[in-house]
Amino acid sequence: MSDPGHHPISADIVIHGGILLSMVEGQPPLDHAAVYVQGDKIVDIRPNMPAPRPSQGSCTIDATGAIIMPGLVNAHGHTAMTIFRGLADDLPLKQWLFEKIFPAEAKHLSPDTVYWGALLGCAEMIASGTTTVSDGYFFQDATALAVHKAGLRALVAQGVIDFPAPGVPDPRDNLKVGKAFIEKWLPFSELLTPGLFCHSVSTCSEKTLQSAMDISSRYSLPLQIHLSETDQEVTEVLSRTGQRPAVYLDRIGLLDGPLIAVHAVHLDDGEIQLLAEKGCPVVHVPESNMKLASGRAKVSRMMKSGLRVGLGTDGCASNNNLDLFQEMGSAAKLCKVFTLNPVEMDAGTVLRMATLGGAEVLGMEREIGTIEIGKRADIIVIDLERPHLAPLYNPYSNLVYSASGADVRDVIVNGKILMRNRIFQGLDVEEVMGRVREIARIIKKG
Repeated sequence: MSDPGHHPISADIVIHGGILLSMVEGQPPLDHAAVYVQGDKIVDIRPNMPAPRPSQGSCTIDATGAIIMPGLVNAHGHTAMTIFRGLADDLPLKQWLFEKIFPAEAKHLSPDTVYWGALLGCAEMIASGTTTVSDGYFFQDATALAVHKAGLRALVAQGVIDFPAPGVPDPRDNLKVGKAFIEKWLPFSELLTPGLFCHSVSTCSEKTLQSAMDISSRYSLPLQIHLSETDQEVTEVLSRTGQRPAVYLDRIGLLDGPLIAVHAVHLDDGEIQLLAEKGCPVVHVPESNMKLASGRAKVSRMMKSGLRVGLGTDGCASNNNLDLFQEMGSAAKLCKVFTLNPVEMDAGTVLRMATLGGAEVLGMEREIGTIEIGKRADIIVIDLERPHLAPLYNPYSNLVYSASGADVRDVIVNGKILMRNRIFQGLDVEEVMGRVREIARIIKKG
């Protein structure tokens, strides 16, 4: 943070007048702050600044009565599943997945439906303050094009599963398709990181898992996997391998590579300690876990063990929205009700999980997750001039327990304004919604 007495600096965007939550460890909220953006980076931060005089070609955003903070990181999602929002609600996971979602995907997924579904998901995330998403699905060329069109930062992973899958009718080709996807998109954009996503220990063989990790390690990319999402999964893996899922992954070498474990609902204490020792991060997905009655992850225990934990929404078929503000409130309250301890998972901890925590899980903490000089300009502005956000005693509490994605006013990714005063700057959202409604009409006919 620079001295407010320094001379004026050149900036493409100046955000001023708001309360700055930098999310830097130990740094308190900063009133009447000004954040300066040049190109794709934050170049200066100054406290107690009067409204700057706009220079030619610059953009000035008045954040008086608002919070300035890092963009949210959705560390796990299936973005294109917006097309299945509300299709198969109120079912247990295995029935939901094998009787409803897998058949719907087999019949209706195509590059076109994935593109428009992913673009709708991107619009929803931008509108609710998410600037980075980690996505795993099929026909991922289409998702990559969608996130590029939307302007989001993203880890986009090709799904790998040992069953016929959309775009990969022969499971023997799943890793060949995944490797080709990585090689196609790896040099494409600084905002887009390709990768692989193995569906689960139950649906991928040992050979598939090891080969996926070999590919990921060769390209220094994270490999994502659903881990211990249900007790039924744990029972199946125990029966097949004689070991609990995390222990099995360690035995076959996956915990020695860049693995990201998603859900992690049914880990026992030994598995939590194992993941911590191996440095394998976890993504907490509370609302999807609740809706599918999968259970609740021992998140506070994970964090006390030293595990890095991020926050994700999952897809809209198992959560129904991509609003990380709602996810934060759910994460905090779910932990409290199960531990019967009101001080567990305080608001500041949960907000960190949705910002810097998610960046750490994805290996992006040097670039995003906090507002600091030299970091990428992924910034959101939250409007506090709302009845449900008044009065303001603690900004962290207001954001986690009172705010929703609809309170996000401005969104900047990599120095580019994607939403200004809740108006999208590059997306025709009406067209996107119209296309998805057409797709939904076809899906509804069966």
